[in-house]
Amino acid sequence: MTEIAAPSPAGGSAPLSRKYWDQRDRKSALRFTVSIALAMAWVVFSIWLSLPWLSDLGDLSHPIVALFVLAFVAYVPGFMNAFLLFSLVFRPDPLRRTPAHWPSLSILIAAYNEEALIGETLRSLSELEYPGKLQIMVLDDGSTDGTADAVRAQEALFAGHPRMELQLVSERKNRGKARVLNHGLKLASHDLIVTIDADTLLEKGCLVSLVEHLHASPPETKAIAGSVLVANHDESWVTRAQQWDYFHGIAAVKRMQGMYNGTLVAQGAFSIYRKDALIEAGGWPDTVGEDIVLTWSLLRKGYKTGHAEDAVAWTHAPETFKGLAKQRKRWARGMIEALAIHKPLLKMRKLRTMFIWWNLLFVSIDLTFTFAFIPGLILALLGIFWLAGPITLLVLPLAALWNIVIYRIQTRMLKRNDIEMEKSLPGFLLYAFIYPLLMQPVSVWGYFAELFGGRKQWN
Repeated sequence: MTEIAAPSPAGGSAPLSRKYWDQRDRKSALRFTVSIALAMAWVVFSIWLSLPWLSDLGDLSHPIVALFVLAFVAYVPGFMNAFLLFSLVFRPDPLRRTPAHWPSLSILIAAYNEEALIGETLRSLSELEYPGKLQIMVLDDGSTDGTADAVRAQEALFAGHPRMELQLVSERKNRGKARVLNHGLKLASHDLIVTIDADTLLEKGCLVSLVEHLHASPPETKAIAGSVLVANHDESWVTRAQQWDYFHGIAAVKRMQGMYNGTLVAQGAFSIYRKDALIEAGGWPDTVGEDIVLTWSLLRKGYKTGHAEDAVAWTHAPETFKGLAKQRKRWARGMIEALAIHKPLLKMRKLRTMFIWWNLLFVSIDLTFTFAFIPGLILALLGIFWLAGPITLLVLPLAALWNIVIYRIQTRMLKRNDIEMEKSLPGFLLYAFIYPLLMQPVSVWGYFAELFGGRKQWN
């Protein structure tokens, strides 16, 4: 259960051999197989234990209905929780290698009406400890507020800096996030592209971590997702719950996917890409979930995507439930877009293919929880255990265990990197017991909005 950065062979300059990567792939496949086997064993145990409930629910409704409900309320979530738990327990030590020469980076910041926060973001960029050159481009997408003036007000931070260059690229009218990012890609001078949101604050050493993780990754790796945490956790109860979602839920899933070179979202808020792969993929698509669709484009071409768990950035999370619901609705729509555009991924013979199916199963899980489990909870409070019975409690121990494991992993990572994060216990309780009941209906809302052609917008 240790998590210590592996030493950099030969000072990190010599390329690793194909034999080395083949050995790592075999170890990864072994971890995957063992985690699958243990997760399936848990599912078999759950089915055996739930047979009486399955029979009773079948008598009340129909055997097929009963099997569907139990599958997506207990069996499939149980499998997912078990696989996540065992993957985290068996995870390898993270590998970082220092390059012989620090590459230059082009940083793209898409901004629309970000007057209030863009200055703070640029100040965090000016304090970065990165040895290579940085081309920083703020892509102002036709803002109607003082975004451009706020950028100009920070020019003095970069004036005369030997390694940093700040550029403001202004559009006359709003064109959409994907289009301004693609414009920035054309203007980018360097072979490595970093994207951040206009409200993202960067830890001083985060770019060093991103580059070292990319340098230590297999040659086919074309994108690395950074680790994003919540900067404004104390603004409201909504942000306190999101703090734990980012610190636990999102972090755990990205670590797991990164273990198998299949991180499904190199999020626009903070990720690094190889420019040639972005161009080959056609850049960012004009979709609601442009970052997930782009990442799946890379996976579909046979490339690998990773996760840098200690490359930390801070985002400003939505402060109201309405804002959070709009964000998560957009995420849900992005997943449906990606599934519709990249259906061939479901047939690829790769370990990471399971995560694509995993996302597909989330549609059924969210629908079942919204229309069966939540009403079942209400009935259970009245003493009627038709839909939410004791077997559903089997999911709780697994969820508790992986939350304990990821808490230890994340806390140690922050300590190693001298990063402080205040933690809200009430926020965790809200995240653990109330948050999922609110977010799953929101996801269903997003699925229906995408299926029935709701209006698309990026901010």
